[in-house]
Amino acid sequence: MEKIFKILSKEYVNINQAAFLLGSFAFLSQLLGLLRDRSLAHFIGTTPELDAYYAAFRIPDLIFISIASLASITVLIPFITAKLEDGKASKAARKFLDDVFTVFFGVMALVSLIAFFLMPYLVSFIAPGFTPALQIKVIELSRIMLLSPILLGLSNLFGSLTQLFRRFFIYALSPIFYNFGIIIGILFFYPFWGIYGVAFGVVLGALMHFLIQAFASKGSGFTPRFSFSINFPEIKRAAFTSLPRTLGLSFNNLALILIISLASYLKSGSISVFNLSLNLQSVPLGIIGLSYAVAAFPILTRSYASGKLEEFKNQLSSAARAIIFWSLPATFLFIVLRAQIVRVILGSGYFSWENTRLVAASLAVFSISIMAQGLIALFARAYYARGNTERPLVINLLSSLSIVVFSWLFLYIFEHYLAFRYFIESILKVSDVPGTEILMLPLAYSFGTIINFLLLVWYVKKDFMQKEQFISKTFFQSLSASFFIGVVSYLCLNIFSPIFGLNTFWGVFLQGFISGLMGISAGIFLLYLFDSPELKDLTKTFHTKFWRAKVIASPQEGL
Repeated sequence: MEKIFKILSKEYVNINQAAFLLGSFAFLSQLLGLLRDRSLAHFIGTTPELDAYYAAFRIPDLIFISIASLASITVLIPFITAKLEDGKASKAARKFLDDVFTVFFGVMALVSLIAFFLMPYLVSFIAPGFTPALQIKVIELSRIMLLSPILLGLSNLFGSLTQLFRRFFIYALSPIFYNFGIIIGILFFYPFWGIYGVAFGVVLGALMHFLIQAFASKGSGFTPRFSFSINFPEIKRAAFTSLPRTLGLSFNNLALILIISLASYLKSGSISVFNLSLNLQSVPLGIIGLSYAVAAFPILTRSYASGKLEEFKNQLSSAARAIIFWSLPATFLFIVLRAQIVRVILGSGYFSWENTRLVAASLAVFSISIMAQGLIALFARAYYARGNTERPLVINLLSSLSIVVFSWLFLYIFEHYLAFRYFIESILKVSDVPGTEILMLPLAYSFGTIINFLLLVWYVKKDFMQKEQFISKTFFQSLSASFFIGVVSYLCLNIFSPIFGLNTFWGVFLQGFISGLMGISAGIFLLYLFDSPELKDLTKTFHTKFWRAKVIASPQEGL
């Protein structure tokens, strides 16, 4: 057991190595997430019941984001780092974590209890367009799921330690077990308890997510305990430091609540279409953007804290270029191969061809902001590493407000201006599919996200990279190659579609897989002609396996 823990507790000191590891585990987690969504689509379909399930997430998620982020990884890491002694757990660091754990658990439990009793009143804001019977179901599902923000919040607290000591292997396991718990709920609980069984699966997944991080925390020399002599001034300082970030995340979640609220007035199944496509576009985001952002944060924090500003800028620039290099091809592939992707992943059981086309169209609209979302995660962490949480707060507020405005505006234009409606339905090939108004909500989300990205990249250039070229060369090289990937994939798709057909799983899979492979090959060739530095780094990575790279064993391994 001790040998296994030592393997799991290796400390990765290079962003690319850590991001590769996190990306690999994110890929496994996303595969389970896709299996989760396929199971939901197969057994339930885009029905009012699944709409209620997705709507029920909104209040627990808001509690998690608005409370758990007060004790988030991005805020705690700088505080704990300052209290370490030669990189090891100290008495002061343990005391600080005990105080945070005590206050955090008490606040989370109290807020969740209040939300439990207020849920009948909150549901009218979450899903005002639902029937009374469906609103009751949302209330009951939300009350079950209120356990998840407590467990995930504690897991997030302990996760700050696994990130601080760069034990990314263990950190990356938690999302895998979270999705595994939900799948258990769908496959084993749903046949007995219906949609409520899926909610219990969410709680089971959150419990497993928490246990993994608690295990890792203990191995790092930290076992949080309830404290009875809390240093409230220090807790207050940490909370106020994280307050701008918390507000920023809350703004985003409130925007999502409004989107779900608007979708509740639309055709039945619209909320399911929105969430299924949102989850699909999260696959490349989780594997690429979030992996690099998570891997970069502790390194950026230490670089800035130690005054190594050039190292800070180099690491930030390297991570940003990597996100662009991978995200743009994923965007074009998702747009071109959207129907094949959705049909292969979700197309079974109660999930019809009409559902496939609508979710595919929504996925294409979401995909235009994949790169922006990944870079937002990275740039925000660059500010958090510097202790500046106000800048991302203001930008998040503006972005969230723009999402709200665009949601209302696009729905209004779509309903009252037939030319705009015809253009959107024609370009996405859904003119004969009912319920296309839902596409305006992912469009609003993508527009607001891109505004967030543009503001952030302007300020990052101004605050960190005054003289550096930063990302422009990589962006234009990757954009050209990605466009080429999209064109070649589209042409190949038209060639292979009549050969393989759309009537069988393997036919759909093969035409999408081969077309995508041909497109990627063409893109790699173009990047080779451009003499792309990122392509050279990728080739070098394949020649040097990341697990043979220099790994520093954590000093806590012997504890």
